Amino acid sequence: QVYVVFSEELKCWCRALVESVRCQAEGYQLSCFLVDYAKYCFVPSESIRVLPGAFAKIPHRAKKCRLHCTKPLTLHIDYCENTAKIGPAKRWDTAAIQHFRKLLE
Repeated sequence: QVYVVFSEELKCWCRALVESVRCQAEGYQLSCFLVDYAKYCFVPSESIRVLPGAFAKIPHRAKKCRLHCTKPLTLHIDYCENTAKIGPAKRWDTAAIQHFRKLLE
């Protein structure tokens, strides 16, 4: 279900999907995906509202997606043997993310 949350970063109300809820000392924090900005943010539970029916029918501008069968790679350097090999990585390198974004543009 899509809700409306107030984003402190954007300083406006945004449509969002709630990903998870965390209990903290000052109240509940909601992890949200902003469907019109493709951003993730945390908002306090006081900053969430039910979306009016007419606005729920507007299509999202952003969609979560993944590249099919694409795994992150990185360069593994062995200084002892003076070799470098490309191999699997746990996360995408910052340079790879920037290169992919340039390709999309």
